[in-house]
Amino acid sequence: MGFGLWYVLFAAYNRRRGAEALRWVQSACAGKGRIADHRWLNTSRLHARLQFPSRGFENAQVTLKFRPRALPVQWFLSCWYKQKETLTFEADLGGSPAFRIDVVRHRWCAHSRGVPRHSRDQREWDIYEPGPIVLTTRTHWKEDSTSELNTLMTVRQQDVLHVRFRPESPQFSATIALDALDDPRTAAGFLTTLRELAAGASAHRQ
Repeated sequence: MGFGLWYVLFAAYNRRRGAEALRWVQSACAGKGRIADHRWLNTSRLHARLQFPSRGFENAQVTLKFRPRALPVQWFLSCWYKQKETLTFEADLGGSPAFRIDVVRHRWCAHSRGVPRHSRDQREWDIYEPGPIVLTTRTHWKEDSTSELNTLMTVRQQDVLHVRFRPESPQFSATIALDALDDPRTAAGFLTTLRELAAGASAHRQ
C-alpha cells in the first residue's frame, strides 16, 4: 500500500510538472508555433508535437524527461548521479544536412599537479576553460570558419547541453536543461536559439 501511494502521489506530481513545462514551451514559441498534441510515454517522459507556420522546422517534437519520482529506486539513482531534467527538441530542416556533427557543451576541465602518493590530500588542481575541441573523421579538415565551428560557438553562449545534426530524420536535435526555462528571458529566447543553431547547417545542405 505504501509503494502504491508513493507511485500515485509522485506520478501526479510529475504530471503537474509536465503541464507547467508545456506552458513554458508554448510561451517560448511566442506565437511562432503551437503545441499540436501531447502524451505521456511513461511516468517520467512527456512527448509533444509542435506545429510552425513556416518551413524552418518540419515534424517538430519535444520530449521532456523528468526525474522518475514514482519509482523510488530509479529516483534515488537519478539523484545520486545528479541527472538533470531535460527538454529535447527534434525536427527536420527541410533540407538534409550533408554532414554529421555532435556538439556537447563542456564548461571547464582540470588537471592535478604532480605530488607524491603520501601527499594526495594536498593535491592542487589547475582549473581552466578550454577552447573549442573538434573531433572529426574527415581526411582533410579545413581550419576556416565553417558552420560546424559557428554552431559550436553558439552552443557555448547558450544553455544548450547537446546538439546533433545528421542526414537522417530527425535531422536536428537540441537538449536543454529544463530548469533553464524557468527564467522568462531564457524561455523567450529558446526558439531563437534553436533557429540560430539550425541555421548553422544551411551552408552544408545537399
